[in-house]
Amino acid sequence: MDPTVDTWLGLVRWAPTALIGVGVVFDLVTPIQYSGGPLVAVACVAAGATLPLRRTVAVAAAMVVAILWWTFRQGTFGPLHGGVEAGNVIIGALVGLEVNRMISRYGQRLAVVSTVAEAAQRALLPDPPSRLGPLSVAARYRAAQSEARIGGDAYAVEETPYGIRLLIADVRGKGLEAVRAVSVLLGAFREAAEQAADLVELAGRLEHALLREARRHEGEERVEGFATALVGELDLEGGAVRLLNRGHPSPYLLHEDGAVRTLEATEPDLPLRMGALDARRSAADTFPFPADATLLLVTDGVTEARDRAGSFYDPALRLAGLGPFEEPRRTIDVLVRDVDAWTGERHADDMAVLALSRTRTSESVGM
Repeated sequence: MDPTVDTWLGLVRWAPTALIGVGVVFDLVTPIQYSGGPLVAVACVAAGATLPLRRTVAVAAAMVVAILWWTFRQGTFGPLHGGVEAGNVIIGALVGLEVNRMISRYGQRLAVVSTVAEAAQRALLPDPPSRLGPLSVAARYRAAQSEARIGGDAYAVEETPYGIRLLIADVRGKGLEAVRAVSVLLGAFREAAEQAADLVELAGRLEHALLREARRHEGEERVEGFATALVGELDLEGGAVRLLNRGHPSPYLLHEDGAVRTLEATEPDLPLRMGALDARRSAADTFPFPADATLLLVTDGVTEARDRAGSFYDPALRLAGLGPFEEPRRTIDVLVRDVDAWTGERHADDMAVLALSRTRTSESVGM
């Protein structure tokens, strides 16, 4: 959660105490015909909105007893002054309890919805196997809003007759439309990765699947949707990785000594569903993938993360020297912590990260 939100929530929880204090002081320093009772009544309502049930009951009961004691002590309990004051506090206490009950009920509903969304996210985007042959694999997904738990970023790793193939993608849009597109994209990848002869054909099949899905809909979603994607194929015997970039942020190669290299495409291609704008298709690029190196793929939730001055996060600069990156899970942990430090934990976009490490240890295990 945003630290600013945490700060405000902490201050809000002190609102009942502050209102009670102001009400008491007001009663003490003003003539008898003026009363701080309304502030105490409001404090009871605020307690219901900000405190757990037991503390709400305790505040409400204490304020009712206190106001009755105070009015009797002053000798003002009656229909004109003390009685009205006590009645206001009692009504405020009852309202506060009802507010607390309603917030608790809706909080339970929100928890159920969040649980269902998290289950849907895990079903749609399961964690990849931690080991695929000589590779160690890890992935992380984080929605921009922690309550959402679901969004338009996607990743997948498949072991195929053509070797280990991978995908990371970012679907335009939010909500159910993006989730539906992610579902179509991942389903198409898992099937096409087994059948497509090369990465150009694989990307073409993904694009066809998204276009076919779009034809089922009307309006903006039909004509304006697209997805950036990066598909890859690992040639472990040759110590190389082939990558085809369809408008996606470039991946990074993290070396054992802490050096970081950006794997820029020679000729980046258009995002998926925009291929009709240019009939030419780019070829895949081949890069060395030595042992004890980590291939890091990210979505723009990483590369477009901004600090307070508005500067973008650059993994190549920020991660250089933070190694060695021995395990993909540790690599992702380092990256996520550094992005949080860069942004002050303010997340404007979903973030997906996929890391694959080719280590000599894992190769010996695989053999």
